[in-house]
Amino acid sequence: MPTVPEGYRDLLQKKAFASLATIMPDGTPQVTPVWFDWSGDVLRVNTAMGRVKQRNMEDGAAVAVAIIDPDNAYRYMQVRGRVRRHTQDGADAHIDSLAKKYLDADSYPFRKEGEVRVIYEIEPASISAMG
Repeated sequence: MPTVPEGYRDLLQKKAFASLATIMPDGTPQVTPVWFDWSGDVLRVNTAMGRVKQRNMEDGAAVAVAIIDPDNAYRYMQVRGRVRRHTQDGADAHIDSLAKKYLDADSYPFRKEGEVRVIYEIEPASISAMG
């Protein structure tokens, strides 16, 4: 399992957005800015059912994530890997914790009625950094 390069762990705690790249059914790439966190040895993202990234991220799907330092756009970390698993269990609490990290809000303020949230765990195959 690759490890986060020395001197880049702070990017996992900052209010840094990640650019999540997934693959569309026709083979073309799709990129979305996302909130994220790091749990144990996986990077986690959260989305709602029905969104493009959700449809592209089946278990085992290849993805890439670029995390750009909000204090220095020339410093970033890239995580390439596969979706280890996804679950709806705990997904509402997870999006609330991300709202705390990114907005200092106790709950996710953009929730739509009837929305079903999903957590995706991305297992790194490689981690690289620059800057």
